[in-house]
Amino acid sequence: MDRAEIQASLGQLDELTRRLRVECPWDREQTAKSIVPHTVEEAYELADAANADDDEGLVDELGDVLFQVYFLSLLLEERGVSDLGQIAEHCRQKLIGRHPHVFADVEVGDSAEVLRNWDQIKRSEPGRSAQIFGSVPENLPAPLHARRVQRRAASSGFDPIDTPQAIEALADQVDALSAGTPDDHFEQLGDLLFAVVNVARKLKVDPELSLRSASGRFRGRIEAAEQLAQAAGLDWDQLEIDKQLELYAQARMGEEQ
Repeated sequence: MDRAEIQASLGQLDELTRRLRVECPWDREQTAKSIVPHTVEEAYELADAANADDDEGLVDELGDVLFQVYFLSLLLEERGVSDLGQIAEHCRQKLIGRHPHVFADVEVGDSAEVLRNWDQIKRSEPGRSAQIFGSVPENLPAPLHARRVQRRAASSGFDPIDTPQAIEALADQVDALSAGTPDDHFEQLGDLLFAVVNVARKLKVDPELSLRSASGRFRGRIEAAEQLAQAAGLDWDQLEIDKQLELYAQARMGEEQ
């Protein structure tokens, strides 16, 4: 599509959103609070498509997220608070302000410096808390919350260890958990998970997506092992652990072929 066609398509989506809001009983009932859980769900589906390198899925899920933006913007317009155009302009101005290395004369050496500047600029914006962790949402999934807390600390200058040291600290946390008592396990496991997130941040790996990917691989292997059991006339749930491990190993080998 050229620019005119893109603008026409966006206008048509706006018209469709407005019509649904008037003519669809379900859409008429929605509020920002009721629609946001769907927005979060769509964002996770978008993340799954991106993590799977599924371009067709990305197209589909981006459309779903875009509709969520249009719908929530319309709710604000109905209350006389803002509208889609004002939201877009606010976003544009915010991005200009947070990219002084592009739109002003600030020089940066690497992407890490871009992130440090971004966080410092964000804290200085009107309505933002000037505290280091002032705008970290408390309802983020735990791995993302930990990463955001670590990133904010790093942006303030507190990031005392490099990647090899972070990996070493992770190993130390594993040793501490192994030697700990049941009374210690809650805090030690939290420290271990926090150290894992720190290593992920250092390696520029999203811990949430990485863990979801690992869960997906494990699930796929168990399902494949169960299918191998069924093909052999066996009930997976009734097998001894040694047989289950044998089938699990076969499923893993099947991935590599």
